[in-house]
Amino acid sequence: MLINYGYIALFVLVAIVFALIMVLLPPLLRLIRVVPQKPNPAKSSTYECGMETIGKTWVQFNFRYYFYALIFVALDVLVVFLYPWAVDLRKLGVVAFVAILTFILIISVGWVYAWRKKVLEWK
Repeated sequence: MLINYGYIALFVLVAIVFALIMVLLPPLLRLIRVVPQKPNPAKSSTYECGMETIGKTWVQFNFRYYFYALIFVALDVLVVFLYPWAVDLRKLGVVAFVAILTFILIISVGWVYAWRKKVLEWK
């Protein structure tokens, strides 16, 4: 069983090392002048889908996107916790069944609250 945790630790270590390399390599290459620095106004301008921007580039997004994202994350977390539970359902017993029902109830109460507050409706 300890070997399984070793694989997980190795995976996490590789992910951390990869992330650090990706973050630290570009400034290092720029510092030792492997990658030339040639700034110009075209590179510094705001670019979106091949179109020149018109007007302000700083706009506020509708706050409803945030609520949809929160509900998506909540349901995503529900699926992440439900899958391993469903795989070992017979071994876990009644206590785990009650625990997962409580978890689903909490998520459902949040979803019903958002629905009643009409957060899920576009206006």
